Amino acid sequence: MNDTHKILDTMMRNDAFSKWLGIIVDEYKTGYCRLHYTITGDMLNGFGIVHGGILVAAADSAFAFACNSHGRLSVALDVSASFVRSAAEGDLLFVEAKEVHNGNKTSFYDVTTTNVKGEVISIFRGTAYRTGKMVTEMGKSDD
Repeated sequence: MNDTHKILDTMMRNDAFSKWLGIIVDEYKTGYCRLHYTITGDMLNGFGIVHGGILVAAADSAFAFACNSHGRLSVALDVSASFVRSAAEGDLLFVEAKEVHNGNKTSFYDVTTTNVKGEVISIFRGTAYRTGKMVTEMGKSDD
């Protein structure tokens, strides 16, 4: 298992929310993550379309995976999202996070969610703070 896959495995092991979303990671490499998931009835708002919070949450997961792919524990400082079109129950959505800049203390990512037709559903931009801790050390005792 290479380093990026060790990082992804460490992150997914205890990520109950990403598991609840039904996220499947399709491609993962340094500075990049592509995943997919299917909209379920539990993810709909009062209008019968996907709740914006679900789109943000899935994009945030892709963002987290991508920004932590370098191995340094990174956390979100700021995110923004724009909703372009709706999605409905049963829709398969793809989320792609791409690194724009990776600095010493901060990194920036663009995350796009599309449907099976390739239509943009939402656009997310995230800024992460890069700590001095390592992802693969998460949950290990200092003893």
